[in-house]
Amino acid sequence: MSTQIPCVGAVVFDAAGALLLVKRGHEPARGRWSLPGGRVEPGESHEAAVIREVFEETGLDITVVREVGTVCRAAPGGGTYVIRDFLGRLVEGRTPVGNDDADEARFFAPADLGDLDTSDGLLEALAEWGLID
Repeated sequence: MSTQIPCVGAVVFDAAGALLLVKRGHEPARGRWSLPGGRVEPGESHEAAVIREVFEETGLDITVVREVGTVCRAAPGGGTYVIRDFLGRLVEGRTPVGNDDADEARFFAPADLGDLDTSDGLLEALAEWGLID
């Protein structure tokens, strides 16, 4: 049985319905657009982890609305990332800035998502969960 690595991701829309994505600065999926997120630290709740990760990667503050789904991805070097994704609400409408392990952070209109180089399975999962068309 492979090692399971607990992770989180944030699905955050702005007031216009655009989705927050980060361009990953590290593997996996380096250089591709994905949801902000990362590993859950020991002793940290998933909700606290997603709030922390969004702030570290984008400079934005969110509150957690609800969990929307879970995906599993192979981790480099072995193991499996078990990523619980949460819908988040912006605390205020600041402009995101790529920080930490995110090279960029921006909001994208849903109609533009198909033109982006996104991480594997991202758009399919969001559509399956009813968050995008």
